[in-house]
Amino acid sequence: MKKKFLLLLAIAICSFHLLNAAAPDLEDGEYGIVVEGFDWGPGVNKVILSLDETVSAVNMNDYTVAAERKSDCGSIRAEDASGSRTVTYAYVSDAGGNRVAQGNHVTLVLAVGPNLPISSPIQYFPNEKCRGNVWIDYRLTVSDKNGKQWNKETNRIIPLVDKFDLSGRFKYGDDMTLSYAYYTPTNAGDKFPLIIWLHGGGEGGTDPSIPLIANRAANYASDEIQTLFGGAYVLSPQSPTYWMDSGSGMTSGKVNDRYNDALMALFKDFVAAHPNVDPDRIYVGGCSNGGYMTLKLILLHPEFFAAAYPSALAYESEYLTDEQIKSIKDFPIWFVQSKDDPVTIPGKTVIPVYQRLKAAGAANVHFSFFDHVVDITGFFGGKDYHYNGHWSWIYCHANQCRMDIGGFPVMVDGRPATIMEWLAAQRR
Repeated sequence: MKKKFLLLLAIAICSFHLLNAAAPDLEDGEYGIVVEGFDWGPGVNKVILSLDETVSAVNMNDYTVAAERKSDCGSIRAEDASGSRTVTYAYVSDAGGNRVAQGNHVTLVLAVGPNLPISSPIQYFPNEKCRGNVWIDYRLTVSDKNGKQWNKETNRIIPLVDKFDLSGRFKYGDDMTLSYAYYTPTNAGDKFPLIIWLHGGGEGGTDPSIPLIANRAANYASDEIQTLFGGAYVLSPQSPTYWMDSGSGMTSGKVNDRYNDALMALFKDFVAAHPNVDPDRIYVGGCSNGGYMTLKLILLHPEFFAAAYPSALAYESEYLTDEQIKSIKDFPIWFVQSKDDPVTIPGKTVIPVYQRLKAAGAANVHFSFFDHVVDITGFFGGKDYHYNGHWSWIYCHANQCRMDIGGFPVMVDGRPATIMEWLAAQRR
């Protein structure tokens, strides 16, 4: 009996060790994510998994990815708060998500799109606590076919945004501080232009990464656009509230806003602190609220800027005097708007402003007037996909404005030009 017991005990111990040796390491794993800026906003389009071994091949079907989205700013619709992510491709990589022949990381490429809110790491909240777009608590749980899980984010890569210095703070007076982000060109040279971008109404606050990522403004630091300017500084200020804030409500030009003086002080301070900025090539643009502020600034300080590129203009024509129109008729401007804009109605804003400028004799004022705002990639939204008609800044960020109103190309030195090519050619 005793021998039988000892035999059973030995078998049990042996079985335990065999099972333990065969079982996979199910300890929670670490991952990094890549947050890319797209026309509609940011999307988590890659997850980078850390492995305990070196591999040379990977099968995307071995992995499932679940996402959870939540925020202290408010509730998120249940269908947008959690769900699965679709893996479209996988490859062996390094820790930065770069493809390698052999490595101890795997990168999963995830589906993103304007109709996939589960892919977004930001959320728009219309409440006073967190007004506008904010970063949310975005978590992934990745599982493989053996039951291994990765559920601890240890790295976040945001291409283009990572090129910006996000630490800018400018104090104006006793009770106003503007946050700002800026990009410094890497080209060799003595003088560089300055591209200023003023965000829309949903990107105010104290985190200057939001104006860069919420509607792809970081693209002004892309190689494509930087090449057109021979390198350029990019400055993206952030309003604590919104640029059209009058202190007692929202202004469309009837009364003054709170921020234009502070912005000009910031611009002058930035230029003084960066002597490589060419004062004859300072360009200002913005969308919606930022379009309002763009026009406001060139009305007040036309001598400071070389050109303007407002989109979805929110400044209403009825609040512009004929004298104000005449004062900027010789100032280079390229307006961008969509005919179906439901927010900044073209018939109250850009159309009469443009017509009055042309009637006053403006020669270097242009207007790209789109029927709709469409998915210019033809991929993420699908064929004939229409964004909200207010989002005409998509064409500006992507440098896809070429035609003046009436369907005629804008010319620079006898050649058709895009909006960024035209902008780069302007001098004070």
